[in-house]
Amino acid sequence: MPVVLYGCETWSLILREECRLRVFENRVPRRLFGPKRDVVRGECRKLHNEELNDLYFSPNIIREIKSRRMRLAGHVARMGDRRGVYRVLVVKPEGTRPLGKPRRRWENNIKMDLQEIGCVVMDWNKLAQDKDRWRALMNAVMNLRAS
Repeated sequence: MPVVLYGCETWSLILREECRLRVFENRVPRRLFGPKRDVVRGECRKLHNEELNDLYFSPNIIREIKSRRMRLAGHVARMGDRRGVYRVLVVKPEGTRPLGKPRRRWENNIKMDLQEIGCVVMDWNKLAQDKDRWRALMNAVMNLRAS
């Protein structure tokens, strides 16, 4: 998990990437535990997802990414606008954008994570200034069901 999640705080995931991460999350333990031998039939078969969860429980990778992203968002919001990290992750780039659908930005992911837990706040930067409240929101994101 540490190798896969290296730098995940700054990722701007789209739905397709989330699905790929979930597939990877199930593929690794399935290969580690190997096929299951049915004693009655004498055949081997792949383990089902429920059987994998019974054998090896790990936190959901998407929830872990969202929790880490929220933690970094709190730090970034409290840094101030003069720091380079703040400018890279939050400030809108200048100039003209390419044609087509605009890419999802990191800040958009933070707003979507907050909407998932029912927190409709216009300015998440001001919300993040209160560490205790932000920590409670972070825990709420971690406890979400993965869809």
